[in-house]
Amino acid sequence: MPHPLDPLSADEITAAVAAVRATGRLAEGAWFSTVTVDDARSRGAAGPAGRRARVVAVPGPEAAVVEATVALPAGEVVGWVDHDGVRPALGFGEALGAIVALHEHPDVLAALAARGITDLDQVQIDPWPAGDLGAVAEGRRVTRCMFFHRAAPNDNGYARPIEGLQAVVDMGRGEVLEVIDTGPVPLPADPGSYYPEDHPPRPGLAPLAIVQPEGPGFTVDGQVVRWQGWSLHVSLDPLEGLVLRDVAYGGRSVLRRASISEMVVPYGDPGPAHGWQNAFDVGEWGLGRLANSLELGCDCLGEIRYLDAVLADEAGAPRTIANAICLHEEDAGIGWKHHDLLGGRTEVRRKRRLVVSSIATVGNYDYGFYWQFHQDASLELEVRLTGILSTAAVAPGAAPDPALPLVGAGLAAPVHQHLFCARLDVAVDGPVNEVHEVDVAPLPAGPDNPAANGFAPVVTPLASEAGARRRTDAARARSWRIVNPAVRNALDQPVAYRLVPRASPLLLAGPEASVAARAAFATAALWVTPYAPGERRAAGDFPNQHVGGAGLPAWTAADRSLVGTEVVVWHTFGVSHLPRPEDWPVMPVETTGFALLPSGFHERNPALDVPPPEHGHA
Repeated sequence: MPHPLDPLSADEITAAVAAVRATGRLAEGAWFSTVTVDDARSRGAAGPAGRRARVVAVPGPEAAVVEATVALPAGEVVGWVDHDGVRPALGFGEALGAIVALHEHPDVLAALAARGITDLDQVQIDPWPAGDLGAVAEGRRVTRCMFFHRAAPNDNGYARPIEGLQAVVDMGRGEVLEVIDTGPVPLPADPGSYYPEDHPPRPGLAPLAIVQPEGPGFTVDGQVVRWQGWSLHVSLDPLEGLVLRDVAYGGRSVLRRASISEMVVPYGDPGPAHGWQNAFDVGEWGLGRLANSLELGCDCLGEIRYLDAVLADEAGAPRTIANAICLHEEDAGIGWKHHDLLGGRTEVRRKRRLVVSSIATVGNYDYGFYWQFHQDASLELEVRLTGILSTAAVAPGAAPDPALPLVGAGLAAPVHQHLFCARLDVAVDGPVNEVHEVDVAPLPAGPDNPAANGFAPVVTPLASEAGARRRTDAARARSWRIVNPAVRNALDQPVAYRLVPRASPLLLAGPEASVAARAAFATAALWVTPYAPGERRAAGDFPNQHVGGAGLPAWTAADRSLVGTEVVVWHTFGVSHLPRPEDWPVMPVETTGFALLPSGFHERNPALDVPPPEHGHA
């Protein structure tokens, strides 16, 4: 019997799509954006009778989608909502249609010929989310396309941007709306290869073997993983990518659900050629739809267990991404240690962690998502960013542009950000939690602090949504405690987990910018909302071409109470990327993320019982 939160099986996807088609309410040309388990009903639903599918279908070329709910296993359509004026994530079939339309357009062919390019097999076309294009895109699903040159099939296309040429295409109709040609710029000469045949391997790298002769220390039962006191349900959503549910330690709940609900990549070049670039890689592309099939020894190292992912393609048929999720243990250095100077005794414990990971390639960028579970009951999300920069060709002798720094001869890359919003449906030792902001601040000088050296935590409960829109403050070591006021530990303290942010930027675009309205979630590091099943994604369910205001800003406008209820914590984090020559032709990994640490959840260090190392020696 399937777990009620398991992803849909191939048979369930087929049944759900067939049920929607059987209504007769979709035309022949309709396609399917996502077909997923409807986990809004998971609270209190159990067994297969509680399972439902959420089907997002695209009925025609207009800006509209259908959201249908199908009861399983009966295959009965029990909900149907028509959403007008919105767009789904970009369809892969429609993106291919846009490329074909550009290959046949006379203005595109003329612009390429003016640059000495006549072989269309050497032209790479990248469809991008168009953002809010206003009246030109009203009622349409559009993409804005960029052009690159590949002299050979395996060339790095981003090494040779065909600068000055872009196009806007109605994807639903395969109609080219506009070809923008501001004049040729010479193609950079460097092919930008990152292949080993062009970079002979350095010598002296000795083999490194990670061996667990008795197998890994975790168990996998369907989608449920258990390890060192942890239990969690793991799956892959087509848009959000990795999703964790029912996360518990020692049988005590920590999280109901955790995922990356949205992310935005805004570019900082204010010029017309690239100033429009920004992408919502969850809502406009889909991290799960673009997940890699992971390979042992490359993406994952050690004693690995994999989970496949079954998703629906745009025809509504099930497809399998093999090895979409990687599970493994790894050594993470010292967990705790003390050398007793008087007694001469040393105790040290190695730290081992369970890593649940997935990697998605979204156009030129590659994102690795690594949920890390530790033996001391802490957990972290680390996001690793790599891949290839989005590039621009620069004319010889052009003045330096700080928003478009050079990374190679005749090649530049706009400054940009990667801002992620994690949705944490928290349940620390039970469903009703509160969130308290904790700053470490100096105490006022005076009789109680005569040497003016004192400092202490200052705790501020976040009682309503308006007051819970917060920023980080590294100078005060700001963190947020997720507290269960009804459960107290042996020291009569409320049990809690602490959200510890990294130093992280927020959205740098000005408030007048279109992306600021569309990605308002990225203007604060913390948002807190009362749980509501329909509030799923930080920028709303359909951010593609949206004018803005959906998601967190719309929900929190009501300023609902956060006391005595189930709450959801939304945390924005990320990086501001200033491209450098060392990022070319492929970027070294850059990391960002956050941690969740038990805070009064236990009576003492929960890793005291980790066994001593067996083979320690000087």
